[in-house]
Amino acid sequence: MKFTDGYWLMREGVDAAYPAEAYDVVSQPDSLTVYAPTQRILHRGDTLKGPLLTIHFSSPLPDVIRVKLTHFAGQQPKTPEFTLFEQSPDVTTAVDANAATLTSGGLSVRVSRTETWRVDFVAGEQVVTSSGFRGMGAVELEGEGHFMHEQLALAVGEQVYGLGERFTPFVKNGQVVDIWNRDGGTGSEQAYKNIPFYLTNRGYGVFVNHPENVSFEVGSEKVSRVQFSVAGHALEYFVIYGPTPKQVLEKYTALTGRPALPPAWSFGLWLTTSFTTSYDEATVTSFIQGMADRNLPLHVFHFDCFWMREFNWCDFEWDPRTFPDPVGMLQRLKDRELHISVWINPYIGQRSPLFAEGMQQGYLLQRPNGDVWQWDLWQPGMALVDFTNPDACRWFGDKLRALLDMGVDCFKTDFGERIPTDVVYADGSDPVKMHNYYAYLYNKTVFDVLQEYRGSGEAVVFARSATVGGQQFPVHWGGDSDSTFESMAESLRGGLSLGLSGFGFWSHDIGGFEGKPPADLYKRWIAFGLLSSHSRLHGSHSYRVPWVFDEEAVDVLRQFTNLKCRLMPYLYAQAVEAARTGVPVMRAMLLDFPDDPTCGYLDRQYMLGDSLLVAPVFSYDGSVSYYLPAGRWTHFLTGQVLEGPGWIHETHDVLSVPLLVRPNSVIAVGDRADRPDYNYAAGVTLQVYELAEGQPITTTIPSLGGDELASLKLQREGRTITVEPTGSLNNWRVLLVGDRSVRSIEGGTAENQATGTLVTPQHAGANLMILLDMAP
Repeated sequence: MKFTDGYWLMREGVDAAYPAEAYDVVSQPDSLTVYAPTQRILHRGDTLKGPLLTIHFSSPLPDVIRVKLTHFAGQQPKTPEFTLFEQSPDVTTAVDANAATLTSGGLSVRVSRTETWRVDFVAGEQVVTSSGFRGMGAVELEGEGHFMHEQLALAVGEQVYGLGERFTPFVKNGQVVDIWNRDGGTGSEQAYKNIPFYLTNRGYGVFVNHPENVSFEVGSEKVSRVQFSVAGHALEYFVIYGPTPKQVLEKYTALTGRPALPPAWSFGLWLTTSFTTSYDEATVTSFIQGMADRNLPLHVFHFDCFWMREFNWCDFEWDPRTFPDPVGMLQRLKDRELHISVWINPYIGQRSPLFAEGMQQGYLLQRPNGDVWQWDLWQPGMALVDFTNPDACRWFGDKLRALLDMGVDCFKTDFGERIPTDVVYADGSDPVKMHNYYAYLYNKTVFDVLQEYRGSGEAVVFARSATVGGQQFPVHWGGDSDSTFESMAESLRGGLSLGLSGFGFWSHDIGGFEGKPPADLYKRWIAFGLLSSHSRLHGSHSYRVPWVFDEEAVDVLRQFTNLKCRLMPYLYAQAVEAARTGVPVMRAMLLDFPDDPTCGYLDRQYMLGDSLLVAPVFSYDGSVSYYLPAGRWTHFLTGQVLEGPGWIHETHDVLSVPLLVRPNSVIAVGDRADRPDYNYAAGVTLQVYELAEGQPITTTIPSLGGDELASLKLQREGRTITVEPTGSLNNWRVLLVGDRSVRSIEGGTAENQATGTLVTPQHAGANLMILLDMAP
């Protein structure tokens, strides 16, 4: 939302007031309150007119400063509000003639008390950002009401990221972003998951603490500032200091919630019925048997919308015409060691028997006159469940528990974006604030049922909509993409932006959702999909089993599914870290290489955990260009070593993809290629790449519950590499990739292989000392 007409003028109908000076400061041990008139006070008569703005500074966490800007404080409070996990950090305040300062950890806010109004956020001696002349403002907009805004400075070369799962350009500078969830696909400026949080390459992030629409002008009104504004008389935001982007995410998710750890089985391959395709139990069985006949590992089968009868979504009842024996069918699938997912949404079509039941009990959203809110978009006469009503949540949850009793394991929580504002909520929540927040309550209700029923660590959803805090209920997927390379690339942009918004786990529809992908596109998307945190074959009106494309697609799916299963000791350890720190498994390059300016622009490649770089192929001819930061990187699939920094141009067949190992890395590779959930400490091979001098690496092997099963410490000093294992290891080995210069070994034996030297310890607890012919 823009208020100005160029730099000097205001838009028609805008009446704005800005702080002119810090006239009075009240210091408490843990806070500062600044009273700022919007004109200079030159004599007593100037105090008789306003506005007088109140700016309150405090801290919920170390290195995080809260700012609340208020015009009129007498407004009735409105709910909902985001749930925040605040601590009691050590805070200091100081006030003198020149400035008022509040410090939390390494971040200070400094309010000038001289003639020029200015608020600086300072780390050490560096101003990371500031609010200056006409930065904070109270605005009356004719015909639209009152707004509050802030403008934080952008330095030369400063780049902005995040703001949710956005499919627009990766660097957000120059964009107008409204935090308002919409069902707009992956090919528009709209987003399913709008998050009022951004971070920049200058070591900080900003979280605007408002569930309702927050309008961002990212260098698009004042080109050297990020403006954010909300309707009403108060604006609250947090400045979060890192200084690294990973540390910014850690602190943001400490404040708003960390991702839960999804179960290990959910990292395997998901196959679905697709959406509007024709299917029954025979179809499902043919898909599953077809996968088995072709030696294609499959771990989750998903039933999309038409498991229920048309017009009845949702009634949570299997369509008896196509699935006459759901309990028996699910048991037959369970006998194949499959997990089961079914589609749901928070809407109740008028034909569903639950409509009358929900209306009678008051479980559906109502209009102000008491009518049930209905429309005909998506489902004829559909209504929405009111998740602010605890009884409605129990009612909705009981329908899910009945499915869990049958053998369903998880739910695809679709929709939740088109939430009306002309409604009344049971708990009195403000409908404008609820528009985005509805997604949080919907997914929390489902996730809580799964956690209660299946136990901690076994809950997982496949969610499309989200707001702040929704990262606690993984997994999220990118929504409705097209079957094109362009849409494949925009999906990746959205996923990287979501990861920079606090979400740890993300997926997308392999092959694209709309349309039937050409065979080569499908094969390229398979590599991208299986090298994502979660992997699902799903489409709209065409099946996604590989043999409907060609036999080579079968080979490609087998290759990359096997690869992902073997990588699970590494990937699940990265998942545990994502749940612990909030740093996503699948992440933008800038998170790991913040000091490399090239990485700030890269949106066609990503890091998969700390040590693997993935560059999907977005072309039919297999040509791909990607960037390597400094160091000696190794192709995981071929062993070829490449030197960075620099751009690499390659051509890959469909059974290959650029998958590079970062120097000084250890990748734990499992001995199972058929499933993602197994004992990662049994038969694990530690693949060692370009081990650096004097930089010990500890590799953790997690259990399926996320606890540490074992760890191995590796270190190189000169010509000697030592390996020290602890924990429950069995039949483990070390592969020195690309290195055949082993002279002698204490504690084990060595065998030269095409890929390097394979070292086997004498027993599970043996320490290894490996002497090389020459230092690498």
